[in-house]
Amino acid sequence: MKYTELGNSGMKVSRICMGCMGFGDSSNGQHTWTIDEEYSREIIKRGLDLGVNFFDTAIAYQSGTSEQYVGRALRDFAERDKVAVATKFLPRTPEEIESGVTGQQHIERMINKSLENLGMDYVDLYIYHMWDWNTPIYDIMDGLNRVVKAGKVRYIGISNCYAWQLAKANALAEREGFAKFVSVQGHYNLIFREEEREMAMLCAEDNIAMTPYSALASGRLSRLPGESTRRSEEDSYAKFKYDATKEQDEVIIRRTAELAEKRGVSMTEISLAWLLTKVTAPVVGATKLHHIEGAARAVDIELTAEETAYLEEPYIPHALAGVMAQNKPADRNEKHVWSTGSQKI
Repeated sequence: MKYTELGNSGMKVSRICMGCMGFGDSSNGQHTWTIDEEYSREIIKRGLDLGVNFFDTAIAYQSGTSEQYVGRALRDFAERDKVAVATKFLPRTPEEIESGVTGQQHIERMINKSLENLGMDYVDLYIYHMWDWNTPIYDIMDGLNRVVKAGKVRYIGISNCYAWQLAKANALAEREGFAKFVSVQGHYNLIFREEEREMAMLCAEDNIAMTPYSALASGRLSRLPGESTRRSEEDSYAKFKYDATKEQDEVIIRRTAELAEKRGVSMTEISLAWLLTKVTAPVVGATKLHHIEGAARAVDIELTAEETAYLEEPYIPHALAGVMAQNKPADRNEKHVWSTGSQKI
């Protein structure tokens, strides 16, 4: 395994981050393809043995049971100060808004519940899961700064946002003396490269770590078109993200398979080797042991300039998909969206 610093944090993380959305109790019906605690522990243990020290979960994953599985496994298999644990919080609910719960209060509640689920005193990276159009950004940054100052969070990150949102949030934080976002977790892989338009350039300019999710496009970049798995059949959300561009994407997927065969490695290794040249640490979901094993091997693969160009050449622009296509304000001109307390930005 290789390691790098997470943006401006100074925190050393493995080049592969284990995505833990696939861990958790599926009986609540959120996802039917998640795996039980016993097998989750095997995968986490294998990741640790391979040198993975960076784990990503969220309070929203399987009603908090992902956090619980991850927390118990890491307590049993690792020293707390040797691993970097990331979790996420969602925007305020309509009920919270109606009852007057502030952004600061919401964040305090969310981190306390996540720490309870994890069985930990702090998290290394606390991620704003998606932009809250109904809460002033000042309240969000102030709330995050408070939990950092309280020692419950070491660093903060953001997910599912536009480059202008990240830039504005960090500008506000700098002005107010708040903690700034050190990482961004967006949708980015070989068949969805829209982050290259603006986000990648902002992150390079400000040394913000990119830790993208859907690194293998929900498995599409790890198998030939037509090959199905339980998740590919049952994951309607992944179909929502990728089915609209299926024909365009298959050209790149077949080139990935061709290079994998020539190299004598898996498609996973080729896909991630490409992504590792672009980002700090991709979040790679694992629901089988070979998923994390293939991801770990990818760290040692170096693509040639010709191979990289061959993979990239067929790409055509994609429309926004997934969370970013859904997370939009009802009224783009609502003043409270931009309120930062006494001022606006």
